[in-house]
Amino acid sequence: MQGKNIVLAVSGGIAAFKAAALASRLKQSGAHVKVMMTDHAQEFVTPLTFQALTRERVYTDTFAEKEPEVVAHIDIADWADIFIIAPATSNILGKLANGIADDMVTTTALATKASMYAVPAMNVNMYNHPAVQRSMNQLKQDGYRFVEPGEGYLACGWIGKGRMAEPEDIIGFLSHQEKAKKALAGRRVLVTAGPTHEYIDPVRVLTNPSSGKMGFAFARAAADMGAEVTLVAGPVKLETPPGVKRVDVISAADMHHEVMAAAGSQDVVVKAAAVSDYRAKERLAHKEKKTDGTHQIEMERTTDILQELGTLAEKPFLIGFAAESENVESYAQEKLQRKNADMIVANNIASEGTGFNADTNEVFVVQKEKPLVHIPLQSKQAIAETILAMTVDQLEDADKK
Repeated sequence: MQGKNIVLAVSGGIAAFKAAALASRLKQSGAHVKVMMTDHAQEFVTPLTFQALTRERVYTDTFAEKEPEVVAHIDIADWADIFIIAPATSNILGKLANGIADDMVTTTALATKASMYAVPAMNVNMYNHPAVQRSMNQLKQDGYRFVEPGEGYLACGWIGKGRMAEPEDIIGFLSHQEKAKKALAGRRVLVTAGPTHEYIDPVRVLTNPSSGKMGFAFARAAADMGAEVTLVAGPVKLETPPGVKRVDVISAADMHHEVMAAAGSQDVVVKAAAVSDYRAKERLAHKEKKTDGTHQIEMERTTDILQELGTLAEKPFLIGFAAESENVESYAQEKLQRKNADMIVANNIASEGTGFNADTNEVFVVQKEKPLVHIPLQSKQAIAETILAMTVDQLEDADKK
């Protein structure tokens, strides 16, 4: 945290008293700390407390423009390296998830380009409410990282998940995340995502239900870790992650061309796309009319992009995927050897909460000469971050050899 510019935004919950301890610890760690508070936060702790701890003005009112040469909330938004909301109540999470800017905290949070963190604290039933979970999921998609609440006795009398993380744990989480942001600096990462469309005639295609969410999560995570990222995407309706170069393709042949053209300059290739294995041997120039009875289409294999990447003389670190419905682990091990990949990420598409269109996944990671790693059900973004952290370890080991 040494030298980091940190905005600590305090919202209105009983856990606001912990935010005072967090401000003190951040200051002691060498960070520059500026505090802003919602109106409700001031019902629990006074601004004077934070002013004494940080030796900085505490911001509470969007319209209290004490320095005429700057607009306060924009000035602070530009100043911040890290923006952390602690405690993060259901109210503040709901506002930010929906782009509502009606006080100093929300206007600054929506204006900043700093790394965004939230530390939820609330009643266990409120935490588990679908509306709160939707808000958190939306914010995670928007790039927020969450410091998970602890379980135990809550101020309301309930026992369960919802207690704000301790200041030491929050600082440890921040330190780990900020270090991770530089883990792929100077590296080039290519990610493929989504399905491909193989046209039979001008209106009919062979495809699959891939949403591209897993590949886009990898692209976002790699960019967040400092990599120069190229995303080769099939036909999907997803927004390009910040800082990522996107190349849109349609068919397996298109994807093969773009990937092989760029592969030689990459340090890592993440082959998350669900590429069609077959295409129609003949693509008709005009729409084929419907007829009675059955109809046959002669098929031919598409080029296996992952396998071709595995044959390169100077092969990048190669991560492949295996979407299976049975024998997940054994198929993944076999695919790792057959494709000469460095890592295979396998999942059971028949399991609840996993598969092509889900926002979550549960995977098994197979690596050469390393034990099997099981990543339990969680967001695809979290899985991407975990796997890329494993990749960084492998790259650093290779650099030492």
